[in-house]
Amino acid sequence: MRFTSALKTVAIGFALYASSGAALAQGGGQGNAEATKKAEAAARAEQNAKVMGQDPALKLPPATVPADPENIWDLDLSSGGRVRIQLRPDIAPNHVERIKQLTRQGFYNGLKFHRVIPGFMAQGGDPKGDGTGGSALPDLAAEFNPMPHLRGTVSMARAQDENSANSQFFIVLLPRMQLDKKYTVFGRVIEGMQYVDAITPGEPPANPTVILQASIESDGKPPVTALPAPPAPSIIAPAPAPRKAAAGKKK
Repeated sequence: MRFTSALKTVAIGFALYASSGAALAQGGGQGNAEATKKAEAAARAEQNAKVMGQDPALKLPPATVPADPENIWDLDLSSGGRVRIQLRPDIAPNHVERIKQLTRQGFYNGLKFHRVIPGFMAQGGDPKGDGTGGSALPDLAAEFNPMPHLRGTVSMARAQDENSANSQFFIVLLPRMQLDKKYTVFGRVIEGMQYVDAITPGEPPANPTVILQASIESDGKPPVTALPAPPAPSIIAPAPAPRKAAAGKKK
């Protein structure tokens, strides 16, 4: 890997040198110096794109976007508090729409983080709690994008099929770039990462952390700190015992 990187660095340097030389060959002066700078910048951009395996014409999405309550996903966790996640419909519109739809149905309320690997990720969103479940909605086509799997990145879980994401998601605990462009990134934690760090580890955990409430911030739901108590069983008064009919008198 180091040898390959060194070769790429040399290639970039050679391209910059060649492009600047071509510009200087046209003559001296301030105009040529400006041309040299432009040629160097163009060569640098092209070589960087080749090294990263990207199309030079590809416009990368911004690393961050303004906070919009309609695109903030709030998860109230039993591990201590509210996690605020910036959703990114600009890079994964269908996945964000699925998250919003299920959230507003109350689908995620009470679900567990069933697979939590320290230093890797915390996975939840499965109604079965074993990694095999999903919602009644159809699976989603992949929306792989250039956003990296950094600490706090929220991405959609899937099976072997790239187009099998449904309801399960995972939050990255430490950078895992090998997941890039293999799973659909649809958001990132912007507040409350300490509560993500406190999610109980295990596969499955002995005492799993629970999503007490999932909500979209624009809906204005206050934080929930505990699961609602189950309704008390209704007490039904026993029906009176049937009375024995009196025997009729003989004539």
